[in-house]
Amino acid sequence: MARNVTTFLMFEGAAEEAVNFYVSLFPGSEVVLLARYGAGEMGTEGSVQMMRFTLAGREYMAIDSPVKHAFGFTPAISLFVDCESREELEAVVARLSEGGMALMPLGEYGFSAAFAWLNDRYGVSWQLNLPFA
Repeated sequence: MARNVTTFLMFEGAAEEAVNFYVSLFPGSEVVLLARYGAGEMGTEGSVQMMRFTLAGREYMAIDSPVKHAFGFTPAISLFVDCESREELEAVVARLSEGGMALMPLGEYGFSAAFAWLNDRYGVSWQLNLPFA
């Protein structure tokens, strides 16, 4: 029986920057563990060997892969965020959109009060939602 299921994000050199950015966006978020590759280890010295962090209290993991891959993140899996207010939604969409790409611009699509779907500058896909009251 599985003890835990955690979303795992694999970057190629931007893990620490991305995680620190994400943690800054959501109250109740923090870096819990940061381990770096040392000299002579498989990854680039100083890059992220393992990060554990929380976003609004939910745990995630991230690494900087020491191996280059022919793939990246895909919108087929995204982080879905229910925001508490329109102001919060607009602020998070604005920050995550910087250098990213809108898949569904912030708008009213009928299934919620407001919604946006985007890929951020690191390639991670986000669905940002304001539920009906």
